[in-house]
Amino acid sequence: MGATYDLPRTTRSATETGPEAGARSDFETVFLEHFARVTGIITRILGDRNQAEELANEVFWRFYRNRRERLGGNPTGWLYRTATRAGIDAIRAVARRSRYEQQAATAMMPGEAREAGPLDDLLRTEERTRVQAILSGMKPAQAQLILMRADGASYQELAAALGVRASGIGTLLNRAEAAFRKRYLELSTEKEEL
Repeated sequence: MGATYDLPRTTRSATETGPEAGARSDFETVFLEHFARVTGIITRILGDRNQAEELANEVFWRFYRNRRERLGGNPTGWLYRTATRAGIDAIRAVARRSRYEQQAATAMMPGEAREAGPLDDLLRTEERTRVQAILSGMKPAQAQLILMRADGASYQELAAALGVRASGIGTLLNRAEAAFRKRYLELSTEKEEL
């Protein structure tokens, strides 16, 4: 059971020929080839498939608007970098909104405690939040490497996304994982001290 996706519509008819029709055909090819992977990257960042699909649509809309520049270069790399940044930006927006909401709730009801759900859900949410915070604080290229590798991307796909040689991906991936691991342990230590 596959999902269907609406492609951006142009003002010209689908039967038209010429450069515009060729660019649209190229866009459709890129869209169909990469939409699932872009959505997967954003889903890994956000943990919400519906929101990831919305952001993926925004990424492809940006790509479509700039297609003349993007189709000639490295569309795969541009799409994956933009998807990673869009996901990280969404996490940051949620964190800001949550912080403001908590401050407002504390100001309005200072003596009341929030209801906690089951312990497992709480721990899972806390772990997801910690991972998202670490990823949003990392360099975008490192976060992108970790997310794409966790999504099953090959070294060749990683190299294409970052615009580097495949022979250097192992080193870059090791550095990204080491940075993630270091920050994860730091956050764990800070939590234990509280």
